[in-house]
Amino acid sequence: MGKQANSRSLADTEAKSVVRNLRVSPQKLNLVAAMIRGMDVTKAIATLSFSRRRIAGDVRKGLESAIANAENNHSLDVDRLFVKEAHVGKGLVMKRFRARAKGRGARILKPFSHLTIIVGERGEQ
Repeated sequence: MGKQANSRSLADTEAKSVVRNLRVSPQKLNLVAAMIRGMDVTKAIATLSFSRRRIAGDVRKGLESAIANAENNHSLDVDRLFVKEAHVGKGLVMKRFRARAKGRGARILKPFSHLTIIVGERGEQ
């Protein structure tokens, strides 16, 4: 008598993970997401592990979550997975003020971002 389940929005050979409220601007996060788009997941994890960007660790956690979802929930072969999509969305923006000279205040924006990673299974090669 409960609510009917939504149909699956992804293909049978895809799995997804969403990381919400990352404390980084969407523009900076998109630079890291662009590094891994289209890569095999093992190469993408290695790239993120050695990246010097601060947020790369959180992106790596999101990618590992998508891989775990593919393996455990959808029974996909981990060795054939690749990053099909990695897109960034804008989250909330905290607004703060910093005291400036002559009684003024300067606005400081502290943006948050959302990251969606979709991994897919490559066809037979």
